Order: sequence, then C-alpha cells, then structure tokens
Amino acid sequence: MKIFGETSGLSRSAIKSLERIERRRVPYESIASQELVRNLAEASRESGRQVGVLVHRSGLVDSVIVGTPSGLMLPDIGRLRAAKGRFRGIRLIHTHLFNEPLTHDDITDLTRLRLDLVCAVLLSPSGDPKQITWGFNVPKRSGEGEASQRGYDVSGPIPWGRPMPHFGELIEALESEFSRLEKSRTVEAKDGRAMLIHVSQKKPGAMRLARTRMAELEALAETAGVEIVDRVIQLRDRIDPKYVLGKGKLEQVCIRAIDLDVETLIFDRELNPTQNTVISASTDLKAIDRTQLILDIFAQRAESRDGKLQVELAQLKYRLPLLGAKADGLSRLTGGIGGRGPGETKLEIGRRRARDRIGRLEKELKHLGKQRAERRRRRHSDDVPVIAIVGYTNAGKSTLLNALTQADVIAENKLFATLDTRSRRLSLPQGNTIILSDTVGFIRDMPQDLFAAFRATFEEAQDANLLLELVDASDSEEGNHKKETQKLIEKLGLEHLPKLRVYNKSDRLNPEEIEALADEPDTLVVSALNPKSLRALVEEFEMRFRPPKSA
Repeated sequence: MKIFGETSGLSRSAIKSLERIERRRVPYESIASQELVRNLAEASRESGRQVGVLVHRSGLVDSVIVGTPSGLMLPDIGRLRAAKGRFRGIRLIHTHLFNEPLTHDDITDLTRLRLDLVCAVLLSPSGDPKQITWGFNVPKRSGEGEASQRGYDVSGPIPWGRPMPHFGELIEALESEFSRLEKSRTVEAKDGRAMLIHVSQKKPGAMRLARTRMAELEALAETAGVEIVDRVIQLRDRIDPKYVLGKGKLEQVCIRAIDLDVETLIFDRELNPTQNTVISASTDLKAIDRTQLILDIFAQRAESRDGKLQVELAQLKYRLPLLGAKADGLSRLTGGIGGRGPGETKLEIGRRRARDRIGRLEKELKHLGKQRAERRRRRHSDDVPVIAIVGYTNAGKSTLLNALTQADVIAENKLFATLDTRSRRLSLPQGNTIILSDTVGFIRDMPQDLFAAFRATFEEAQDANLLLELVDASDSEEGNHKKETQKLIEKLGLEHLPKLRVYNKSDRLNPEEIEALADEPDTLVVSALNPKSLRALVEEFEMRFRPPKSA
C-alpha cells in the first residue's frame, strides 16, 4: 500500500484504518462513496490528523496521505499538464478536522495540478462526517460570474448524506468545455505562451523603469517567437533569495499561468541556479531569465559559422553552473583502471563534456579570428577607410547599410534582427571608396558570456576610421540607449576612435524635435527610409575621407 506522510506515532488501530481505506472503490458516479468517507473519518479520528486519498476515475485508490491536523502534503503525481483540455484523471478526497471549508492549499492543488476535483469531508467534534464540500476547475472568462473569473467553483458545504451530482457527468461536461475552448484558440507564436515577470527593489522611479524594462523584455520575447499572454511587475523591499518574487506571489503566478495555459515564465533578471531550480520545481513550468532569452534569440538568428560557434560557446558557459550536484544515485561504473569504485556521476560526465566542448570551440574561434585579422590586414593595405556602424539594437543599422550600399542584409523591426557582421563597399560621388561595417546591436545588461563570445566580432570596429553611432531618435529611451552604447564602447576599448552620432527614424519626429537634435555637435538627423535625408550623411563621409589630390 502507498501511504504518504508521517506515520510514526500512529496507533495500531489508526494503521488498520489506513489499510482499510486502500481496499475501497469509488463508483464512477460518486464524488465520494459512503464507505470511503466513513473509513477516512475513522482514520482521522484515530490519528488526530487529516487523512486523504487520491482516487483514479476507475474508482481505485491510488495513494493514501496522512497529514497534520490542519493540512496534508500531496505526493508527486507527475508533470503539470495532462492532454490539452483534459484534467489529471485523479481527484483528492480528504478530511477537515475543524469543520473548515476548502482552504487556499486545496484550491492551489486543484488549479495547479489540474485535479478532477478536490473534496473535503468536514468532521464533527466527535470525528463523524458532518458536511461535505468540493471544488472543481471551470473555464476562465471575464464578465461571466465570479467562478469563471477566478477559474474554479466550489459547491457546498452540504450536510453529509444529501444527494450529490453525478461525478462522471460533471467531469465529462467540464472537459468537453475546456477542449472546445482549447480548439477555438489560435496560437500564432511558434514557441508557445509565456508570462513576463519583472521584480525589482522599491526606490524612486522604480515603476517607470520597470515598465520600460518590461517593454524591452516583451520585444525580446516577440523576437524569440513567444506569445505573451500576461505581465507581472512586483516592487519589493528586497529580492527573495530563493523564489525571487516570494513564495505566495509565485503561487499566484502559477495559478494564473494555469488559467492562461502558459508554459514558460520569463524573468527580467538573471536567475542563479538555485532560483531557476526552485521556481521550476515549485511551478512545474519552464523558468528562463533574460540572459537565456537573449541567448535563444542569438541561436535562432546566427547564420555564419563564426556566429553559430560564438552562440554555442556562450550557451555552454551559461549552462555549466546549472549542472549542480545531485545525489549519488546517479553514479555508475565506468570500468577499467581508474574507473572502479563509485565512478563518475552522469552529471559530472556532462560537466566534463561541456568543458571539453568549450575548449574546442574557443580553439576554433581563435582560428577564425586569425582569418578575420588577415582580411582586415588586406583591407588596410588597400588603404580603404572603414566606418563601423554601432548602436543599440533595433536602431536601424541594417536598414541604413541597405539604404547606402543597396545591400540585402536582413532588416526587421525586431531586436537583434541580424547578428553576423556585414561589410559592404560604398562608392562616394567624388570617386573615393569606403567600407561600411554593420555590427551586433547593443543592449542593456548584455549577458557576460555572450559579450565575451561576441567580443571578437567587434574587432572589426577596432580598426575602423570612424564609429557611426546610430540612435533611434523616436524611442522614448534614447537617452538611456546612448548611455548604454557609450558604456559598451568604453568596455570594448573603442572610445579613442572618432565618432559621428546619427539620429535615425526622423520620419517619426516633428520639426521642433529634429531641430533640437540637429543642434548637437558632430550630429546628423536622418531617416534610413528616406534617401533624400541620407545625402547629408554621404556628404559628411566625403568631407572626412576626401580622395588624395593627384600630383
């Protein structure tokens, strides 16, 4: 028999009561049979604790659970999701010793685990069944009653012995409704549904910054191909070191995620390995942080071999600390000399293989770096000026490169639309030739491993004759974007290079805003979509890189 919970200290009569429970069978039409309820009440009376059972739709008792006087802990019953539109196929029937209705924990188990039903038998002071109440999931809709808005309904309590609904008919009707709604929903995103979560400390301006960061996280998620169905912003006195947003709030998020059929929680901060593990285990949902999201975008968008290797290296370095220590149960013998004894754990073998792969990738990227250096050396020998276009992601760098050189670089209204460096020649009207080089976009809090992996890509900019800093003038955060760009330019050691700031997307500004920006020194205001506005930029290139006068 499967008995879960602490049974030490129980009397022999209490143990016998628990054993009798397992032999009971619940008919398909009954929420809880009379025999089972009597046995549960007897076991609770004998033990002084809550006693519950998990019952399959077949009527068989799967598990007997012994709790405390005020609650019980369910065993692991597997993954959160059953089939789409279906429940778990298991219901929980348990006792309440103090005549209390369904508790918050009962409702959490019902909604989070997608149980068929949670039923509580309310006992009298003498330990006899007095009343019964039950809760079940309902489709969540706005404006259709309190039950539909919260996603569950509760019946009772009613006196024990009164007629109750037909369990089988109730569950079949509910599953049919959930399945119908599931089929009617169209999900355009290829990577499922997600909730965005921002957690930060309370301080002046924290809410405004939180909304700004949430908007950027949403843009990242859309670029990654995720459908965003909800957003959560929480300001706290301090970040919870284990659950990030607190255990209670995480439970609320989990229930909300179940209501919205969410598979992924995306956090606007970096999660440490412990937080990632705890949140995933507590919610049974995929938990990823901002770094993982950016790495995923880079993995989707990298086209060249160089870019793909750089992304793989960054992913391996990021995931390596997540391979935490596990129990010795994962040990296996590897055999041979030096392989006897407990052996290496599978996890340790995984770590070793990851480190070996990191070494090979670094060696291959070093070789590719030498090839890039040789190409730059040949370009230098031709004495062709190089202009490196840098700036915050989605400022329009690829669009500008296409407009000036008639290149065919991918240009989309997405963050990190292009990752691989593209260099194109531009012939100026006076006969001189320059090279325009498009670089990876910057972003705040660039993942350290990703920055290190792509650092070699920015070598193209180190030999540039001019940095063209492109700024999205229509973005309300353009001031912060300029600061972030300057910070990364200094981090790359490029601050000594001549710089020209170009405000893009002037077609979205009014004349007064354009005039204010144009007054800044070493600044031009253009629209990459308007060829006429680019004439001043080409003239600036000609002035800076005039061809040498013939003797």
